[in-house]
Amino acid sequence: MTNERERRIQRILIGVIVFLLSFILLTSVLYVRSTRPMRQAKEEATTIAKKYAKLETVDRFYWFNRQDTYFSLLGKNDKDQAIAVIIPETGEKVTILDQKEGLSEDEIRELAFQEYQPDKILKVELGLEDQKPVWEVTLRRDGALSYILLDFKDGKEVKVIQDI
Repeated sequence: MTNERERRIQRILIGVIVFLLSFILLTSVLYVRSTRPMRQAKEEATTIAKKYAKLETVDRFYWFNRQDTYFSLLGKNDKDQAIAVIIPETGEKVTILDQKEGLSEDEIRELAFQEYQPDKILKVELGLEDQKPVWEVTLRRDGALSYILLDFKDGKEVKVIQDI
């Protein structure tokens, strides 16, 4: 009776272990596959930024998606200057900005909290709108989403889509 009970417990334990290992493997595969586009975009943008802007280090990567898609990188160039590189999805006409001439992501977050009093800022992305560098702030306020474009240089409101 005891041997039979022990075998049954062993089978249950083996079944649980197989299930957990399968779950971990499946979750890992799904994670790797779902993050592949982001990693690939970052790698391609970094290659372009190194070529055209002499970008040496990458501190931040943004995927800006509105009418057009842009990949933006913040980092330092070969002269140790803090720069922002904005690359259209097509890879043409790379925009290089001196970070000192604009507001940082942290400054934009602070400005958005002061001006719009959100419950939460979901994300901040750097890109171009009408060929001008802007920060897109996605925030939640009173259960509704809002998208706010703020000028890179001075933080002035460029465009607002509220309460979606």
